Amino acid sequence: MNPLFLRARPGDPLSEVFDLVEVNGVVSGGAAASGPWTSPRMVMERPELKFMALVRGRVRLTADSLGAPIELEAGDVAVLNHRSWAQLESVAGEERTRRVLDDLDLDDDLLALMGSAADADDIVVGGHVDLNAAGHALVIPALPPVAHIRAAAPPALGVRRVLDRLFEELVAERAGSTFAIRQYGQLLVLELLRAYLHQSELPPGWLRVSVDEQLRPTLELMHAEPARRPSLDELARAASMSRTTFAERFRAVAGMPPVAYMSRWRMLHAQRALRDSDIGVGALASHLGYASESAFSTAFKREVGESPLRFRQRVRHRREDVVRSSHGDPTAAPGRSAHPG
Repeated sequence: MNPLFLRARPGDPLSEVFDLVEVNGVVSGGAAASGPWTSPRMVMERPELKFMALVRGRVRLTADSLGAPIELEAGDVAVLNHRSWAQLESVAGEERTRRVLDDLDLDDDLLALMGSAADADDIVVGGHVDLNAAGHALVIPALPPVAHIRAAAPPALGVRRVLDRLFEELVAERAGSTFAIRQYGQLLVLELLRAYLHQSELPPGWLRVSVDEQLRPTLELMHAEPARRPSLDELARAASMSRTTFAERFRAVAGMPPVAYMSRWRMLHAQRALRDSDIGVGALASHLGYASESAFSTAFKREVGESPLRFRQRVRHRREDVVRSSHGDPTAAPGRSAHPG
């Protein structure tokens, strides 16, 4: 098999999808407090996906369009999807006795905030999820305005473990802590999605179809060789269904017909190859089973919105800007950061 298309463990569609898209969890700040307290209203400068994880204590979360506040317990995580503001407060204490934590900023420096947090009553870690276009299409539609992942639910055990290890890195301030925190940010996103997949009924889309046991054999066939175009009859047989039943079932779960899903799957491979390798567009078209470079380019532009060469130039320039910004290079594009809040 071509190395561009090396697969995750066979039979694990969710890992295969995450291999192809860019979904990066960034732990960017935290707060620790004791006694009755409340935060100011925190404006979300990057309003896509924010998460707030409660390492210890009990707090109440309010956000725009949320309705009733959500009470978070230790190990719980709230994922805010396109919210413009949020506010936290301790559960303990009367409203009039709560002091306002003017310095609470979940996008502030983690180690500075958390270094002395070991004895605090309430400890909150905040961050965001960076998504490319493919990751955006995968995750955003599957989540409600505020997703509450409860630590008490058995599928959330992995979330609790990652939070414990993350907090250990924060308070110990050992060599390599900054690197470890970045890795736990990635793991936290994966564990959050795993837990959410088991706690909630997902809308039709990429996430739902990737965990559908009845369609798993079909996905294995679709994912095995992106250049291959199995017929509807082959796909239906893999799922042990009639052609009509399979087509209806797949559309209901995936939110699109099988042919559209396979086309998008090929485009995910194409985007990764253009992003991470120097393969020529013509060779890539051949690897993905297109009759010509022009046919591939037309399909790519229809799906992604720009030509393969323009896509490659844009994502690589963006990466270069991020690298320069993370090293304090003043020539980096303004407003871009490796770890934006």
